[in-house]
Amino acid sequence: WALYTDSPLRAFENELGVQAPVGFWDPLGLSKDGDADDFYRRRCTEIKHGRISMIACIGYITPEYFKFPGFCSPTLGVEFTYIP
Repeated sequence: WALYTDSPLRAFENELGVQAPVGFWDPLGLSKDGDADDFYRRRCTEIKHGRISMIACIGYITPEYFKFPGFCSPTLGVEFTYIP
């Protein structure tokens, strides 16, 4: 692999996240054409989806520890703390 310099994947060997024993790892071959613009778009999309996933996890976990004070339905007397 060290002598194979014609690979388009060599364009991504110096990117953030590439580690020494494996190098640039692309098991699905999405970057086999070596297009830097597509690589940048996929990396930005991956970061965005990761952030959205973290926010979704916070939205799932937070109600277990925090309940809004007050009433959900004042006429029926249903408080937010009654709702699981």
